[in-house]
Amino acid sequence: MSVLRKFLAIALVCAIAVWLATGCVNNNEDDKPPNGGGTQVPTPEPGATPPEGNNDMASIEMARLMGYGINLGNTMESCNQSGRIPNRDPSIYETMWGNPVTTQEMITGMRNSGFKTLRIPVAWTNAMDWENDDFTINEAYLDRVEEIMNYALNEDMYVIVNAHWDHGWWSMFGHPEQERRDFALEMFKAMWAQIADRYKDYDHRLIFEPSNEEWGDRFNDETPYSPSGGVLTRNECYELLTELSQVFVDLVRATGGNNPDRFLLMKGYNTDVKMTLSDRFVMPKDPANRLMLSVHYYTPWGYCGDTSGIGTWGRKTEVEEMNTLLGSLTKFTDQGYGVVLGEWGVLDNDGEDRLTFFTNFLNNCDLYGFAPILWDTGYTPRWGRLFDRNDTLTIVAPELLELFQTRSAARETKTVEQVIAAARDSMDAIRAKAADREETVLSADEAKAWIMFNSGSWDMEYSVGDRYQPEQIAKGIEPTDPEITGEGTYTVALDFTGTSQGYANGIAFSAIGIMNGEILFPGYHIVIRELLINGEEATLEGIPFTTNDNPVTTRLNLYNEWVSKVPPEARIFEGNIDDASPRILANYTSTRITSISITFDYIAP
Repeated sequence: MSVLRKFLAIALVCAIAVWLATGCVNNNEDDKPPNGGGTQVPTPEPGATPPEGNNDMASIEMARLMGYGINLGNTMESCNQSGRIPNRDPSIYETMWGNPVTTQEMITGMRNSGFKTLRIPVAWTNAMDWENDDFTINEAYLDRVEEIMNYALNEDMYVIVNAHWDHGWWSMFGHPEQERRDFALEMFKAMWAQIADRYKDYDHRLIFEPSNEEWGDRFNDETPYSPSGGVLTRNECYELLTELSQVFVDLVRATGGNNPDRFLLMKGYNTDVKMTLSDRFVMPKDPANRLMLSVHYYTPWGYCGDTSGIGTWGRKTEVEEMNTLLGSLTKFTDQGYGVVLGEWGVLDNDGEDRLTFFTNFLNNCDLYGFAPILWDTGYTPRWGRLFDRNDTLTIVAPELLELFQTRSAARETKTVEQVIAAARDSMDAIRAKAADREETVLSADEAKAWIMFNSGSWDMEYSVGDRYQPEQIAKGIEPTDPEITGEGTYTVALDFTGTSQGYANGIAFSAIGIMNGEILFPGYHIVIRELLINGEEATLEGIPFTTNDNPVTTRLNLYNEWVSKVPPEARIFEGNIDDASPRILANYTSTRITSISITFDYIAP
């Protein structure tokens, strides 16, 4: 054990002893209200900022005060997994992914653009030689993060500091060997003990966030640190998230300064709205009752994500999907937890539909008091650049600049009731506009089969997700989507020859979907009879299986990078389920694909 680790262990034990002795922990769980619950939260005055150390402010009030925020993306979390060299000058990492060194003027420009919160993603192991059993965070890196924090605090902004993807070391939590999982936990504790101690005297405007999107299925990621992938079931991943959340809260609360009642931003499962709504997701206990929840929002990914494959948004079902998903998060505000949308945005589309998406998203956040933190990388139009850090130091899209400035000013100067009323009026107008747009909606007694598809270069997509949406299609793709009427033989297909380049560049994700299959034909099997790539019979890796991600759509994964294990709900008509694979087209992830054609039998159980 290193000297630092011995010191941390002793310091943490002592801090906890002091914490317990001073009566900061309520040991009677039956008498403990939920986070922020049990009291009526006063409506804050317009633009109000709570005084330092205000112990009466609930987290739902804090979330509304945080207003609109922006991520300092691809900056302090930049890292190089394949050529990792720790403890270099912080500016090397800060500029590794193409951004300039962060300045006060940049952050001032963000504040002037309408952002009141800055989220700083951080790769802390850039400054940690953990492979050699040394968990010490280099002082220079702690200094540089603090400098950037102060840029924002100088503008009276709120600041979120997290531990981001960071080379993927989180995958050790799902490692097949218990010793490696224990090592990951020890590393996590050492990391946050140092961060919390270093910044403990900052006031309530500084918020700690323990991770990014890794708490959930990605505990089982295949990385250089866990080459064969993890072994945890999904239930075990939920349980581990709960355990780590409690470790984080207990650790930070025990480090003194302002940390005993600092606001902490806890991670939802995969930061996914639906998966976080599961009863398996449990918020940790907190004696300070000052926890907030963080989820991310890129729905639908084909429009929001790193792809130019889908260029439209704003049909009725798309608008209602957003309203329903965001509205469902009131499950947590009803329990007294503030909600932060830690990342959201439209990364690679523009135009009127993007403005409508942004407007309706902010409507929901204004309505429910959420804090939306825009994902932005600053340096390229692709991958989420809206704020120009090099020249103008402002949002590059005039219509979005006006939106953020106007809405942020209203949120800070108008009463909460006025903000809510304006949000509802705008949502009604967007619903009315959406109702005039054509879209395909299946009736309850219709079933359609199709091939969900994302190209390997993420520039072509067709109707990815559990709802059949043929309007979500890259220009030039010709689909074959048969109606399913029961047992029989059907063919689904995609032809890419009419696209601008005449082919799809590999496969990032693909699956056969049958909308309403689980309702109309429960338990049926999809059995592939023939699978052709570019007109030739494909070589399959493993046996496919039939499954479902929801109680509506039947699916068969062709290639799913994010699913490495056969789920427990999988079914197979013939053969051994142990031989099944969610990646049967693994040989074609880099192939130029002009066409995919699949003939399958649909068989009753």
